[in-house]
Amino acid sequence: MEAQIEKPEADAELPRALIRRIVKSKLALLAGDDAKEFSVNKDALTALAECTKVFISCLASTSNDICQEKRRSTVNADDVLTALHDLDFPELVGPLREQLE
Repeated sequence: MEAQIEKPEADAELPRALIRRIVKSKLALLAGDDAKEFSVNKDALTALAECTKVFISCLASTSNDICQEKRRSTVNADDVLTALHDLDFPELVGPLREQLE
């Protein structure tokens, strides 16, 4: 199954502060130093925000396709987990499943 990637809604902006906080937290975790401060360039933040919107749109679209194939009208967590696997992100399935429990 190949998902069509559509440009996300222009008015659906993600909070930049949230994206910045997630990126800085991940960089600190990767560096192994929670006390270290990281800076994120404005262009990098914009690029990450746009990538996030595209990823969410693609994941939602694929999840919806799976839901419709099962003749349902409501997307559920299993549809999202299956979509992650179908989109070649199986490494995200385990951590997401843990968060859902």
